[in-house]
Amino acid sequence: VQLQASGGGLVQPGGSLRLSCAASGRSFSRYAMGWFRQAPGKEREPVASINRNGGSADYKDSVKGRFTISRDNAKNTVYLQMNSLRPEDTAVYYCAARDRAILSATYFGDLQYDFWGQGTQVTVSS
Repeated sequence: VQLQASGGGLVQPGGSLRLSCAASGRSFSRYAMGWFRQAPGKEREPVASINRNGGSADYKDSVKGRFTISRDNAKNTVYLQMNSLRPEDTAVYYCAARDRAILSATYFGDLQYDFWGQGTQVTVSS
């Protein structure tokens, strides 16, 4: 599967952005999906993940209550709605797909995803 992330940009602190990740191919619902980010000089870290049918999601502690991950299996797309953005959210954001996923599992915190998108830059600055 190929993943194409979009929706990044420059936003002021307190603002919002919605990232999208479109997947090519069939059987999108077989994949658990995750969003990750990598800031300059830092390691890639998990931000949010969602199970195959969208019924379960997990988040990094610092984004809980501000970010929401969702998916539309009919459109082969996963989203990350980001509200109340902070300068420390500045990073390149990547989406990823985990194949052979168990229906109930989100695989949050696991970096062993099978397919990765190209990344989209999010900059939070006044």
